[in-house]
Amino acid sequence: MTFWTYILRCSDGSYYTGHTDDLERRVGQHQAGEIEGYTHDRRPVELMWSQDFGTRQEALAAETQVKGWSRAKKEALARGDWAALSKLASRAVLRDAASSSSAAPQDERLPIAVRPEEGLSAGEGPSRRTVEATPPPVIVLVRPQLGENIGKAARAMLNFGLLDLRLVAPRDGWPNPQAGPAASGADVVLERAQLFDTVAEATADCSHVYATTVRKRGVTKPVVAPEAAARAIHAGPGRAAILFGPERSGLETDDVALARTIVTVPINPEFGSLNLAQAVILVAYEWSKGVGDLVQPSETAIEPPAPQGELDGLIGQLDDMLEAANFFFPPHRVHVTRRTLRTLLTKPGWSAQEVRTVRGVLSALDGAKMRRNVASAPVEGGEFVGDRGFDEPLP
Repeated sequence: MTFWTYILRCSDGSYYTGHTDDLERRVGQHQAGEIEGYTHDRRPVELMWSQDFGTRQEALAAETQVKGWSRAKKEALARGDWAALSKLASRAVLRDAASSSSAAPQDERLPIAVRPEEGLSAGEGPSRRTVEATPPPVIVLVRPQLGENIGKAARAMLNFGLLDLRLVAPRDGWPNPQAGPAASGADVVLERAQLFDTVAEATADCSHVYATTVRKRGVTKPVVAPEAAARAIHAGPGRAAILFGPERSGLETDDVALARTIVTVPINPEFGSLNLAQAVILVAYEWSKGVGDLVQPSETAIEPPAPQGELDGLIGQLDDMLEAANFFFPPHRVHVTRRTLRTLLTKPGWSAQEVRTVRGVLSALDGAKMRRNVASAPVEGGEFVGDRGFDEPLP
């Protein structure tokens, strides 16, 4: 399977970077406004550059890298100007420090009148200073007990595009041979996993730390649902870390105290226990909704309902066949039975093709197939066995 990293030029001159496994379809979705997000209100868009990769991990890594590039580097990449790209990459271009006023790379506009970046020659002219992309969050498993659960958590991460796994004092040490089979192919996450002795060390480079728990820990912190946490991670500067506790007891109070925000989910008060991988996948899924370029189920166009006249024709044909088969019995129930049949057949929104198909079935039953069946049907006491039940009314 082939995966693509791509750059789109939006109508306002800004650039959008993403990855997908179906480039033509994805660009078409952006163009049609089917994807909510950055490009929706910046159409039309134009494919500026794309490159294929053998794995999703490679495409995702390329997307993350390119998102952080300056306009000049992206444009050099699109032109295939490797000399300029190499030159730009080697310069000591200062990047804005992460701040609440920083714009995301997707918000880069056409050059505007700001001072030239340090390291650029005067001939290159003024340009917007580059801002680092908000990286995907770090998943931190605190004192995990079973290697199998670490593997399952890695699988959940990779399903939704997360690669950075950090382990704090796993009970059975690391690496753990039980993790690989449970990861079901998410080996890239396990291979990149980092080992730490404490939560503080594991989150030292993160600007925001979230602690997942469903229990009251006696710590006063803002409490949000996974969806709100995901929005904040995408909007906020710097890297975020999300803490998950041991399988048996969850995070301890001291672990939660290190975090700035608590993430929790509404859950059955009589049974508030989530498997470690289940907890990871809840949070990872909410984060992935802000990415927009993960695989979506294929869409199949739904045919419009058949015209009422076609549906009435189907009902009339069935009525005639049932009348000929003496189905409507006893006489005082005929009206009720016909109404029941019409109600049944008018409930779904039958398409024209579905109506034609059912009428074809009825025609077959009323034609040669029925005659052949009657001719060959066994007889018991003068009654065709195949006719039994035909005169029984609907309840």
